[in-house]
Amino acid sequence: MWGRYDIVFLPPSFPIVAMENPCLTFIISSILESDEFLVIDVIHEVAHSWFGNAVTNATWEEMWLSEGLATYAQRRITTETYGAAFTCLETAFRLDALHRQMKLLGEDSPVSKLQVKLEPGVNPSHLMNLFTYEKGYCFVYYLSQLCGDPQRFDDFLRAYVEKYKFTSVVAQDLLDSFLTFFPELKEQSVDCRAGLEFERWLNATGPPLAEPDLSQGSSLTRPVEALFQLWTAEPLDQAAASASTIDISKWRTFQTALFLDRLLDGSPLPQEVVMSLSNCYSSLLDSMNAEIRIRWLQIVVRNDYYPDLHRVRRFLESQMSRMYTIPLYEDLCTGALKSFALEVFYQTQGRLHPNLRRTIQQILSQGLGPSAEPSVEQGSAGADSEADADTPALLLGDEAPSSAISLRDVNVSA
Repeated sequence: MWGRYDIVFLPPSFPIVAMENPCLTFIISSILESDEFLVIDVIHEVAHSWFGNAVTNATWEEMWLSEGLATYAQRRITTETYGAAFTCLETAFRLDALHRQMKLLGEDSPVSKLQVKLEPGVNPSHLMNLFTYEKGYCFVYYLSQLCGDPQRFDDFLRAYVEKYKFTSVVAQDLLDSFLTFFPELKEQSVDCRAGLEFERWLNATGPPLAEPDLSQGSSLTRPVEALFQLWTAEPLDQAAASASTIDISKWRTFQTALFLDRLLDGSPLPQEVVMSLSNCYSSLLDSMNAEIRIRWLQIVVRNDYYPDLHRVRRFLESQMSRMYTIPLYEDLCTGALKSFALEVFYQTQGRLHPNLRRTIQQILSQGLGPSAEPSVEQGSAGADSEADADTPALLLGDEAPSSAISLRDVNVSA
C-alpha cells in the first residue's frame, strides 16, 4: 500500500517510545535491549500502516479505532509468528496493567469509554490510555469471535481497509461494515445482545464487557503465579521461596515483568520479603533489560529498601526516556525519598528532553508550595558545582539514614 517501510531509532531522550508515520516508524533506541518489547513495538507500528495511517479515526474521541485495531492486528501477527502462548502471555501482561490503571482512575472514569467525549473535566492528553489500546482490543477481539473464524475476520479487515483507505472514519463506519460483511450476524442482531450491545461497548465506563480466553498461555503464566504465591505466602517460607526450582533467568521478558508487576501491586511488602527477594534476584535482574530493571527498582523504592538504592541512582543516570524515568520519580516523590530524587535530577537534567525535564520538575515541586519548583539552571553544572557541593550525599549502605534529609538542604529555586 505504501511501497516502502523504514525504521529510525532515535536517542533515548526522545519523549515517545514509538511513533507511526506513513513509511517510517520512530522508535527510541532504549527499547533495543529488550527483544520482546522491541518485537511487539515494531509489529504494532507496522500494524498502524493499515489502522491509523491508511484508515484514520476522524476524531480524537475515538482513538481506539486506531490503537484497538492495531493491537488486534499486532496480536494476530504474533500468534502466527510466535504462537498463541506468547500472545496470551503478552495480553495477560497488558490486561493486568489495564486493571491497574482502572483502580487508579475508578470504574466510572469518563476516559474509560471507547467513545470519550471531550467535555469539561476531560483532559485530551488523557485519551491516550490503556483503555484506548486494551479495551479497544477486547472489543475488536469480541467482534472476531462473533464471526467464529479469525481468518474470516482477517478477510473483513482487509475489505474494511480497502474500502476506507486514505479516509477518516467513525466507529459506526466500522460496525456497519462488519454487519454488512457478515449478514448472518446482522440477522441474529448480535449488536443488541443483552449486556454486550455494541452501543454499550462504546459508551459504558469501566472494564471491557468481555475479555479473551488466555488459557493457551497457561504454560507461561502458571510458573509466574506459582512463584508469586511462594513469595507472598503468609507467613513467608523463606527457605522454600529461595530454593524454588523456578529459574527466572530462563523466563521470557514478559514473564519476569508480569511477576514483578504482581509484586509491585502488593507493595509495600514486609521488609524480610524484600530483603530475601534482593538476595535472590537483585544481581540477576540488574543484568536484564530496562523493562525488567525499572520494575525491580520500583519495588526497591516503594519499599524504602536502601541497600539497593544505588541501583536506582545508576538507572536514572543512564536512562533518558520518559517511560523509564517518570514512574521512578513519581514513586520517589510519593515516599520518603524526595530529596534523593531532587539530587539525581540536578545531576541528570541537562541530558533530558525539555518536555520530560518539565514534567519531572512538576513532579518534584508537588508539596513544595506554590512558588517552589526545581530550577533548570540550578544544579545543571558539573559535579564540582556549588549546587552539588551544597547537596548532602545520601547514605546508600545497609541502613537507612537516621534522619530524613530536609528539602532545604537541596537547591530548590523560588
